[in-house]
Amino acid sequence: MTISRSLLARIAREGAVLLAVGTFLAILGPYGTGAYGWPDVWVYWTGLIVLGAVFGHLTGHAAARLAPDWPRWSWYGAAAAGLTLPVTAAVFAINTAYTGRICWSQLPLTAAMVLVIACAVSALGYALDQLKRAREAARDAQREAESLAAAGASPRPSPALLDKLPARLRQAAILSMTAEDHYLRVRTDAGDALILMRLSDAIAACEGLDGARTHRSWWVSRAAITGASRSGGRAVLILTDGTQAPVSRSHYAPLREAGWF
Repeated sequence: MTISRSLLARIAREGAVLLAVGTFLAILGPYGTGAYGWPDVWVYWTGLIVLGAVFGHLTGHAAARLAPDWPRWSWYGAAAAGLTLPVTAAVFAINTAYTGRICWSQLPLTAAMVLVIACAVSALGYALDQLKRAREAARDAQREAESLAAAGASPRPSPALLDKLPARLRQAAILSMTAEDHYLRVRTDAGDALILMRLSDAIAACEGLDGARTHRSWWVSRAAITGASRSGGRAVLILTDGTQAPVSRSHYAPLREAGWF
């Protein structure tokens, strides 16, 4: 069985991160582990980090399979919780061997210490994962935009938005987006959905579309407009689905100059 270069590169990257974290903790020597001396303290921390990474990966993967609709950070939280038990057992066994005696009263404190480290490492993994996904999304959006431009097709939102939509709406045309507390109402010509996303992030994902922000909590596709009205200092855009999108005073002048009214 052959291993692809991309898989080898991924293993090398993740291995380098694990070794870096283990080395950092060995240098830091938290919880009195500096007393082990080198290279024992390095073997101690890198070994525990690798052990935790294995169990954390298995737990996080299981969480993603069992709860695919949960936010990604929750999978990393599950990974932190899942690796705590085996790593605590390993730490307790090592400490017992080092001191030559079993001290059960230290077990809860050991578990708490392991959980703190697990949460910190999982948070680092989540941050790196988000950075990687953002870069991949930007590359994919650029490639898709170039492909659509070459084919003369209409641009599409980036995966940052599309991946959050139900599958039935991912090919639909977006008519408008509205911020509702911490959620976002996305209206399309095939229905609407409420997703967990900031309006500013959704607008950035729709950069290639012909649309604009009409209000601090509204974004509207220009192609969705069927009419407009203005009375008493209040402007409204009528959309194809019957929605009336408000236009704030600060956005009215730029939109009028752009020919929206």
